[in-house]
Amino acid sequence: MMEEEELEFVEELEAVLQLTPEVQLAIEQVFPSQDPLDRADFNAVEYINTLFPTEQSLANIDEVVNKIRLKIRRLDDNIRTVVRGQTNVGQDGRQALEEAQKAIQQLFGKIKDIKDKAEKSEQMVKEITRDIKQLDHAKRHLTTSITTLNHLHMLAGGVDSLEAMTRRRQYGEVANLLQGVMNVLEHFHKYMGIPQIRQLSERVKAAQAELGQQILADFEEAFPSQGTKRPGGPSNVLRDACLVANILDSRIKQEIIKKFIKQHLSEYLVLFQENQDVAWLDKIDRRYAWIKRQLVDYEEKYGRMFPREWYMTERIAVEFCHVTRTELAKIMRTRAKEIEVKLLLFAIQRTTNFEGFLAKRFSGCTLTAGTLPKKPKVPDNPFHGIVSKCFEPHLYVYIESQDKNLGELIDRFVADFKAQGPPKPNTDEGGAVLPSCADLFVYYKKCMVQCSQLSTGEPMIALATIFQKYLREYAWKILSGNLPKTTSSSGGLTISSLLKEKEGSEVAKFTLEELCLICSILSTAEYCLATTQQLEEKLKEKVDVSLTERINLTGEMDTFSTVISSSIQLLVQDLDAACDPALTAMSKMQWQNVEHVGDQSPYVTSVILHIKQNVPIIRDNLASTRKYFTQFCIKFANSFIPKFITHLFKCKPISMVGAEQLLLDTHSLKMVLLDLPSIGSQVVRKAPASYTKIVVKGMTRAEMILKVVMAPHEPLVVFVDNYIKLLTDCNTETFQKILDMKGLKRSEQSSMLELFRQRLPTPPSGAEGSSSLSLMAPTPEQESSRIRKLEKLIKKRL
Repeated sequence: MMEEEELEFVEELEAVLQLTPEVQLAIEQVFPSQDPLDRADFNAVEYINTLFPTEQSLANIDEVVNKIRLKIRRLDDNIRTVVRGQTNVGQDGRQALEEAQKAIQQLFGKIKDIKDKAEKSEQMVKEITRDIKQLDHAKRHLTTSITTLNHLHMLAGGVDSLEAMTRRRQYGEVANLLQGVMNVLEHFHKYMGIPQIRQLSERVKAAQAELGQQILADFEEAFPSQGTKRPGGPSNVLRDACLVANILDSRIKQEIIKKFIKQHLSEYLVLFQENQDVAWLDKIDRRYAWIKRQLVDYEEKYGRMFPREWYMTERIAVEFCHVTRTELAKIMRTRAKEIEVKLLLFAIQRTTNFEGFLAKRFSGCTLTAGTLPKKPKVPDNPFHGIVSKCFEPHLYVYIESQDKNLGELIDRFVADFKAQGPPKPNTDEGGAVLPSCADLFVYYKKCMVQCSQLSTGEPMIALATIFQKYLREYAWKILSGNLPKTTSSSGGLTISSLLKEKEGSEVAKFTLEELCLICSILSTAEYCLATTQQLEEKLKEKVDVSLTERINLTGEMDTFSTVISSSIQLLVQDLDAACDPALTAMSKMQWQNVEHVGDQSPYVTSVILHIKQNVPIIRDNLASTRKYFTQFCIKFANSFIPKFITHLFKCKPISMVGAEQLLLDTHSLKMVLLDLPSIGSQVVRKAPASYTKIVVKGMTRAEMILKVVMAPHEPLVVFVDNYIKLLTDCNTETFQKILDMKGLKRSEQSSMLELFRQRLPTPPSGAEGSSSLSLMAPTPEQESSRIRKLEKLIKKRL
């Protein structure tokens, strides 16, 4: 029973001593301890096991118990001391709280006294300053009244003086007084409701109107619209009148300027009337010489009469330009049939020179937004087009002239080529570009710059169309028209003749001069292609932004690309045709009678000889266009290798020794083809990767064919599997050609063909099967069929 009571007591004690995690954390922070007895998750069993981990350690149990009892007694003493110390804490706390409350009450009383004193002080200050504020307001109002009265006195006196000076034409004094009166009048805008002030304002307006009319009358008297100018220089009265006009309504100033300039240019309209001989374009210089003299005369006589900020000299020049543009446009419409290109260019040149003179002399600050019909593309010359725009409707004469000149230039190029013959072979610096090509584009540049100075609108579009026409003519007449012919037919060079490849046909080999000519035409076409692209960019820069989309020379660039392709095809066809007899000789050899393997066969030597003759010449003449030489090499490889494999299949039957000899020949050709880009060159360059890949793939296929031919055909399964592994060709026709090369009888071939069909790998799906077949290299028969179809299509379209 006692044990049960003790257990219940322990459980109750543990329940009482259960603290929240927050309280436990606060205790650990205030009283940190490493003693396991102080931990919240204390476990007595674990603690005892820690003290007595083994049975031998129980021998010290008495010592451990004594230590724990000693610790308990110490804790009891500490608890007793703390409890006794807290006996009087409650009484002391209540006493301290009462003292604090008394102190707060005393502090609150002091704060209230300070606030009352502050309010009394503020009221006292307000009473003291009230009178001072009243005095300040009175002073400000008095000052305003005095100032207004002074202004009123000045305004009244000024208006009287202004009216008197106006009658006496004392413009110098009026200019100074009028500005002051107007400034003073601005102070009375808010008092216009007062009759006397409104009356003064109306008198000022009346004086301004009278001054304006009086000044205009004075200028009309001094510079009458009809008749000649009054003799003598300008008077001081008019100079002072201009100062007054600066202050008056701007319409007075504009009227003075308009009348003076009109009177100043009246003589010009008489001298250069439409019916006068000097009015025509051939004497356009006299117009500009006349205005230059007038400007000098104006500076000497009237330069000081008008204020500098009126820019009268520039205004006279600008008005002269407007009048001249109108008069020239009128007379050119009347006498349009008399305008020749030389006369037109002469007039335009003199006019643009005069516009340049104006740009150097004046800033263009008097030009308005509507002065020029279109914004010029010459930002550093604000006067560009101010007169010369009148020539734009007649630039068709210039365009037609350039059309005629370019036609004659192309004809001269054709005649010069026939007279001088093809360019000389060049083995040092690459194929020479035809000189006529540079001449053509220099002329284009000259025309483009000249036309852009005349107009950046529709005439530039018309000129671009002319450029396109003669770029095409140059491509066909000078370049394509002079490519060597591959046949003796009178029809000349056609696309079908370039594409036609008839086995065994006799094709004459090009001479050294003809090869150099083809390379020169190719280099020229490349130069034309690049320069045409630059020409298109320059034309777009020169023409108005709204018209740039109409500049498109893509068709002409495609034409030059076609010439380049035709030239490369001719070079490939020539070398390919030169190798045909050697391949034919290979296919006619009795390979079953070859008894031993020797050096490379004579047909290989012949092929290598033709390659060494042609390729160095082509490479040296295409040194400046390496990418097209690479294209030549690739196209030749793509043409020669399939043809070589076609002739290889014709070599039947073949003995084992014959196959070994053919394999040796094939390897020799492979090495020559790999070295073809640098053959015969002192500088050895690594062949382009794209070319090497084509040669290795094609010639490796030829080697694999011969290796299959050399393999024994028994057992049949091994032979078929070896064929599929080496050639990866699922075509039954190719397999049968291999059997023909081995010289097997038809009876033997049927069983092998049946086994071949059975051993073919089954494609995963129809799509993948077809794609794998499409990836195989096309047979020569398929290639020939495609060429025939393309030739028929071209003939149909032509």
